[in-house]
Amino acid sequence: MTEEKVDQVTCEVCGCEMEREDSIEENGKVMCEDCYITSHHKIKTCDPWAVRSKKMFREGAGLQGAEGLTDLQKAIYELIVSTGGVKREDLAKKFEISPQEAENQFALLRHCELVKGQKRSDGVYLVPFDSLNPENV
Repeated sequence: MTEEKVDQVTCEVCGCEMEREDSIEENGKVMCEDCYITSHHKIKTCDPWAVRSKKMFREGAGLQGAEGLTDLQKAIYELIVSTGGVKREDLAKKFEISPQEAENQFALLRHCELVKGQKRSDGVYLVPFDSLNPENV
């Protein structure tokens, strides 16, 4: 019996090893399927059509506040409301999710007009949608 030598490559994002035939190459970068999907699964935060669509859906379904959100979205929303604001990176650490997933969750909550971004002296915070700018208070 002869043993076939498998052509192995390493994902340049997460470092996992895989057979070359299972890898995806994009712009000269070798990635595993999971990293490729993650890099292309970005939800646009500022999307007027998504906001309109989500708003119409939620109004039609009679949903208010955290109603109709996933458990993770509810927890994120409640944290933002209870603290008055949280930075994206702190959100990712708190819920042990990737920065991209934190951004996607923020985008979805923004489409529901539940949270928004707010510039403060030490960075951008995710705050309840109806929050006033601290400079205007």
